[in-house]
Amino acid sequence: MIIDTIDNFGKYVTLNPLFADVLEFLKTNDLQTMEAGKYPIKDKDLFLNLQVAKQRTKDTAFLETHIEMIDIQIPVSCAETFGYTPLCDLPAFDYNAEKDITKYGDTKAQTYVTVNPGQFAIFFPQDGHAPCIIDEPEIKKAIFKVKK
Repeated sequence: MIIDTIDNFGKYVTLNPLFADVLEFLKTNDLQTMEAGKYPIKDKDLFLNLQVAKQRTKDTAFLETHIEMIDIQIPVSCAETFGYTPLCDLPAFDYNAEKDITKYGDTKAQTYVTVNPGQFAIFFPQDGHAPCIIDEPEIKKAIFKVKK
C-alpha cells in the first residue's frame, strides 16, 4: 500500500508501466467535473471507475483483495478512510475470477488510514483494503484499475 499526494504520483510511475498512463490521464482530466462512469484508457489493462459510493462504517465495510489488478483510489468529494490488513494475515475466502475480487466477509481490518481529496492510495494484490468508510452519506471517488 502506498499513500501520497497526487502531486507526487509521478514518483511512482516506475512501479508499473501503466502508471504513466494514469499520470497523463490525471494531468488532462478533471475528476471533479467528470460524470460518474467507466472510462477505458488501455482496453482491459487500465480503466477508471468514477463512482458515487454510499457510506460505510468500520462495522459495515468489508475487506477485499484483487489478484489481477492494482487499485489506485482517489477520494474526490470528501476524505475516505480505508481499512487495511495484509493478505498474508487474511483467512481463505473464495475468489471471484470474473470480477477479480475476494471479499472477506465480516473480517475486520487491522488498521485504518484516512486519505483526503488531493491524495491517493495504491492497493497492490497483497493489500487487503476496506474502502468507503466516510462521514458523509456518499462519496465521489476515482478508482483506476491497473493490470499488475
